[in-house]
Amino acid sequence: MPIVAQSTETTDWVSRYADEVIAESERRAPGKPVVVASGLSPSGPIHLGNLREVMTPHLVADEVRRRGYEVRHLISWDDYDRYRKVPAGVPGVDESWAEHIGKPLTSVPAPAGSAFPNWAEHFKAAMTGALGELGVEFDGISQTEQYTSGVYREQILHAMKHRGDIDAILDQYRTKKTPQQKQQKPVDEAELEAAEGSGAANEDDGSGGAGGYYPYKPFCGECGKDLTTVTSYDDETTELSYTCTLDGHGETVRLTEFNRGKLVWKVDWPMRWAFEGVIFEPSGVDHSSPGSSFQVGGQIVGIFGGKQPIGPMYAFVGISGMAKMSSSKGGVPTPADALQIMEPQLLRWLYARRRPNQSFKIAFDQEIQRLYDEWDKLASKVADGSVLPADAAAYTRAVGTAAGELPRTPRPLPYRTLASVADITAGAEDQTLRILSELDPENPVTALDEVRPRLDRAEAWISKYVPAESRTLVRAEPDTQALAALDDEARESLRLLLDGLDSHWSLDGLTHLVYGVPKVRAGFSPDATPKELPPEIKTAQRSFFALLYDLLVGRDTGPRLPTLLLAVGADRVRKLLGA
Repeated sequence: MPIVAQSTETTDWVSRYADEVIAESERRAPGKPVVVASGLSPSGPIHLGNLREVMTPHLVADEVRRRGYEVRHLISWDDYDRYRKVPAGVPGVDESWAEHIGKPLTSVPAPAGSAFPNWAEHFKAAMTGALGELGVEFDGISQTEQYTSGVYREQILHAMKHRGDIDAILDQYRTKKTPQQKQQKPVDEAELEAAEGSGAANEDDGSGGAGGYYPYKPFCGECGKDLTTVTSYDDETTELSYTCTLDGHGETVRLTEFNRGKLVWKVDWPMRWAFEGVIFEPSGVDHSSPGSSFQVGGQIVGIFGGKQPIGPMYAFVGISGMAKMSSSKGGVPTPADALQIMEPQLLRWLYARRRPNQSFKIAFDQEIQRLYDEWDKLASKVADGSVLPADAAAYTRAVGTAAGELPRTPRPLPYRTLASVADITAGAEDQTLRILSELDPENPVTALDEVRPRLDRAEAWISKYVPAESRTLVRAEPDTQALAALDDEARESLRLLLDGLDSHWSLDGLTHLVYGVPKVRAGFSPDATPKELPPEIKTAQRSFFALLYDLLVGRDTGPRLPTLLLAVGADRVRKLLGA
């Protein structure tokens, strides 16, 4: 199949990588499926930074599929990695789990109360569910199954036979100090832990053994941990001897039949590139620095008869209002957490619109409302044809895949409106439907299913991430003391508002009314534009809004006033405003 040429001036980063991947696949393995890969370690909650490890190749793979090629997106579950530490903040886990440090993740008990058989399966399940919602198609590979079933036996024997060659490559970097990379801002503890949380900090290369260099590490037959030292290996018989530094256990095994161990990381990764024929696999900044696993792997992969994949470095993903993420810290948001408060399309868009080497933040605070506004504005531009090509491409990648569009909200009302309604009604469905039906009387919402699942996401955001002190509580009774203290100016402004309620009872109408009252009081038309008005009008509007908020909810701010008025209802508004 011919390569589809793309203009670099008008295409996005995904298309450009797809061009490279297709061309490289045709050179290496013409006629075979294009292979892209991701690697995830289920050592704890798999967070939104780890999701970039999946979304980057997913988006490229999906573009290649759209062009008619067969693609395999492999996700290697690194569940045979050692359990390194007890992550903080995981429900059902306490310090007693420290006794399992050094065991494979699949040999560690799941958190208390889990429905899954072990630690790795527990954390894989949440990520797998989120990827399903996001429309990510993949082939999952358990490294525990690969190693313990002997799939990699020939690769292990080959690595042991060529351990001197591997050692020579690694030795080029052991004495070198990693150059200090220029930082745009100081590296804080959270960023350093983010690198550790990815697994790169454990870049064991197999050095330090008593009997020379060995790229293979067995798990102890007594304690099940990897605190072992290989003491000898015979290439002819494949007999390997080791001792455990923890319990002193030692034994001699034959690697032609022994399956309780794995290649060290800096050898394991390039071995898999060759074994699977990977064409594209990104890596985090921690894997991509000089002397790290991706760079060294580019040389080691040749020993296994393979080539290094195209491997862009991807930057950190942050959370709005928080430090950079680390899976070693408790409470770090996961893809499943994000999908509780935003639709899959929005989350896909956040990853699609930024090049892999650009960092970005995902909002769990008030910023989510602005992100949704931006998303809806983009959708409008797509609909009317005014969108830029790269933005159109990001939108297309967000709303669906080569297999089709993701399920969407039939009537996507503004997220901030839905959040305000959810805030005021505390999720009461009858009140929610009443308010939403009055937003646009000429085209009323007649059932909540019309605005779902976006409504559900907004309700979840209000209930989970908006502090109690920021929630809206409408007054039960009028503030008679405040009403009695109003001056003539305030009374007249309230009168104009109340007189216009019935004739302006819709979202647009009430918006026009609340902004128009201060204009009329100053002698201008309610339709006057900002250019026609003096700066003092803005001050008058802010004062009027603060007055309404105080009389309705006892604060000087709150949800957008038109939405608040609709939510409170005309009769109750009149009562609270002293009519």
